[in-house]
Amino acid sequence: MRKVTLDLDALRSLVTGIDLGSFASAADALHRSTSAVSAQLKKLEEQLGQPLLRRNGRGLELLPAGEVLLSYARQLLATNDEAVMALQQVQLQGQVRLGLQEDFGEQLLTQALGRFSRAYPGVQIEVQVARNAGLVAGMRSGRLDLVLAWGDGQPLPHSQTLQPFAMQWIGNDDSLTTSLQPLPLILFEAPCLLRQRALAALDQAGIPWRIVMTSHSLAGIWAAVQAGLGVTVRTRAGMPAGLQLLGKAQGLPDLPSLELVLHRLEATPSLAVQCLQRCLLDSLERESFSLHN
Repeated sequence: MRKVTLDLDALRSLVTGIDLGSFASAADALHRSTSAVSAQLKKLEEQLGQPLLRRNGRGLELLPAGEVLLSYARQLLATNDEAVMALQQVQLQGQVRLGLQEDFGEQLLTQALGRFSRAYPGVQIEVQVARNAGLVAGMRSGRLDLVLAWGDGQPLPHSQTLQPFAMQWIGNDDSLTTSLQPLPLILFEAPCLLRQRALAALDQAGIPWRIVMTSHSLAGIWAAVQAGLGVTVRTRAGMPAGLQLLGKAQGLPDLPSLELVLHRLEATPSLAVQCLQRCLLDSLERESFSLHN
């Protein structure tokens, strides 16, 4: 059998295109032209001797061979990236102050930060898991170096918009069959971006509502929803098992999407901050956080 060495850059273009929902977006993210990304995908098909993608409207979708390759591509890229980080670990020292939105705190702390700490044991990470307002305030005051938060339409000077996440009505099994009026809501205390948009959507649809519980923590919201006290509005990121997405079948209005944004304190941060940023972005692309609609 002829031995084929796959091009890691081409595999990264494939994975990024699928995760971002289009290869034009992948080209932007990877700082390449769309034609260069297309040439890379064509090269993969030529190397493997079979088609990997087919055109679907204005976009492309994976064929069965492409789905198989995508799984291996994620593994190969993860091994490559961890090898690069491991070879740099002796040189990298310092401290990074990281702020994470609560929706991503638990999984990213165990996945991305675990990988980073093993690769760079000389870097001390100080993590603040909080709500958007607190994270943005920490960035503005210089208390955080890197922040992953929901976009509020007012980007900081050194911000990178990542990917959209659909806002979702979320409840337990009882919420699927019960149409309560006014709608019982479990929300964060104000001010809260998701709270504001959810109430506006209900008012526009003429649906009466009442807030049955407010919480200052995401864990409190999930516990109340699991207990059947009402429904909430979040994204699917970090949604506990056993809860359900609700929508038009329950008479609820459509909700807009939120953009995930990465804020940096400095335009050219330290090498430690740059490496942690890359680790976070890789995890967001590779893991279950890429929840496209």
